[in-house]
Amino acid sequence: MPESTGTVRIHETLPAVVWPVRMEAVSHIGGACVVQGSGDFDLADLNMVRRRFPGRHVTLDGDVITVWPPVPRDEPTIRLDLRSTRTDETPSAARRPVTRTNA
Repeated sequence: MPESTGTVRIHETLPAVVWPVRMEAVSHIGGACVVQGSGDFDLADLNMVRRRFPGRHVTLDGDVITVWPPVPRDEPTIRLDLRSTRTDETPSAARRPVTRTNA
């Protein structure tokens, strides 16, 4: 059963579970897993955690590695393309006016 987003659990580390050496605490907040370290983690630590959670989005921010909850399959995913197709170097002749139609 999925946990509510307000639920916080502290993970009891099992002997068979391998975490990065700098790991101080592992907590679960809802469907996310947060690994806190005694110092900044490196890319080897990040890759170790990624191997433990295949298919999940894992991020590194200094002394915290976050394993984000999986996206539910029944909810649509919105992807934004933030790349600009327009730059200051684009000649004005290449720019097209934007027109709106009510469809």
